[in-house]
Amino acid sequence: MQLDRVTITSETGTVIRAMFNPEKYTVSKSVQYAEIGIPGLDSPVLQFVRGQNERVTMELFFDTTDGGMSDDVDDVRDYTKDLYDLLKVDSETHAPPRSTIVWGDGGQLTSYGSNIPPWMVLESLSEEFTLFNPSGIPLRARVSTTWREAWTIEEQLQETPRHSADRTKLRRVLRGETLSHIAWTMYGDPRQWRAIADANNLDNPRRIAPGQVLNVPPLGPGGTT
Repeated sequence: MQLDRVTITSETGTVIRAMFNPEKYTVSKSVQYAEIGIPGLDSPVLQFVRGQNERVTMELFFDTTDGGMSDDVDDVRDYTKDLYDLLKVDSETHAPPRSTIVWGDGGQLTSYGSNIPPWMVLESLSEEFTLFNPSGIPLRARVSTTWREAWTIEEQLQETPRHSADRTKLRRVLRGETLSHIAWTMYGDPRQWRAIADANNLDNPRRIAPGQVLNVPPLGPGGTT
């Protein structure tokens, strides 16, 4: 049985198949939060800002010593050059090409839950040559690579449709608050207090108590729920 190899395919049509599969690879992703300091609280409130690109780090090994170590043995750089070229600017897009990384049948290395392998760009590459023939031609190389997720806006929206951020929220009543004040903080318009009253079946809008949790519905066009 032939072992499936890691395959890197660029959007320009270049296909790079690993000479040897990596011993390991690392996938990392993070999100960015902003700290909002509130006087009187023990710790700041965290506000989500945005997601960060997923990164994959992987080391690939290249070796051309099957034919010995004579002067006519292949230079290992002939095999690592295609990877290096992924850092160069493409004349059509004016940016380095994007690529997909797949291991076997659908064995993508990234994006948990994604239906398709994501586009990645090669962010950095480091080559270490470890064996040479008598003429100084390198025959073995370890290539450390870092890849970064590179979806366009359109592709991200198609893969994971975003719903409107204007959705029903829960709001805890603070001491001294009125429905008008809550409407002002949530909608920017104190006159929209009735939408909150209707969503919570409040016959008397003055009868709200500190600690009570209210549903705050989204407003439609024209300020309607």
